[in-house]
Amino acid sequence: MALLEIKDLVVGYGRYPVLHGIDFVVEEGEVCVLLGLNGAGKTTTVSTVAGLLKPTSGQVLFDGSSLGRRSPSARVKHGVSLCPEGRRVFPRLSVQQNLRLGAWSQRRHAKTVKRQLELVLDYFPRLDERADQMAGTLSGGEQQMLAVGRALMSKPRLLMIDEASLGLSPTVARTVWEAAARIARDGTTVLMVEQNAGALPFADRALIMEKGTVAHTAVGDDIRNVNLREAYLGA
Repeated sequence: MALLEIKDLVVGYGRYPVLHGIDFVVEEGEVCVLLGLNGAGKTTTVSTVAGLLKPTSGQVLFDGSSLGRRSPSARVKHGVSLCPEGRRVFPRLSVQQNLRLGAWSQRRHAKTVKRQLELVLDYFPRLDERADQMAGTLSGGEQQMLAVGRALMSKPRLLMIDEASLGLSPTVARTVWEAAARIARDGTTVLMVEQNAGALPFADRALIMEKGTVAHTAVGDDIRNVNLREAYLGA
C-alpha cells in the first residue's frame, strides 16, 4: 500500500482552478520529486496534503486513510510535515530554539525529541556548530538546512520539502538533496517540490507537473532519461 495516494484532486483559489484532477502515489521509504516549471501547481499540491488548502474535490489518502477534514496541526501529529518554500525560519530565535519549536507536537515525549535532534544534527552538522546563533544571521544554505531540520523534529513519516534548492548554489543544493536521500534511507518518505532537474538523480520516483496536471511519471532508471528533462523543462 502506498504511503500517500492522491485521487482525482481538484484545488483552486476562489474561482480559479489550479489542480485539475491529479492522481499519483508515493511509496513508503522513497524519494519522490515533484518537478515542473513555476505555476505548474506543485506548491498547491503539497499545501493541500499539509492541510493548508481545502480541495474542491478528490481525496488525499495517507497510509490508506483519508486525511479528510484534519487540520494542519492534526496532520503533523499524524506524521505529515511540510518544509515550506522560502525557509521561513524564526530569525530572532537561535538555531536550537527553531529546532525545539519544530518538535512541539512531540513535546511530551522527551526521548523522541532527543532522538530527532540527534538525527537532524547528524544530517546537518553545520547546525550543531551554529546551535546558539540567531537564525536570521545564517547563510541561505544554512537556513535551508535549519528549515528541513525543523520539519524533521516532529518525527514525520512523510516529509515534504518545497523548493529546497531555490536561491542556493549548486554545491549547497546538492548537500540538501543528499541529506533528503539519507533521510529516506533511514525510513522517512520524502516528497520534494523542485524546478531544478538536478534533483532527479536523488529520486526513486519523478512526477512531472504541467499546468495543474501530472503530465508524466517516471520510476527508477527512466528518471535518468535526458529526454525527460528536455521535454518538460527545456534542454
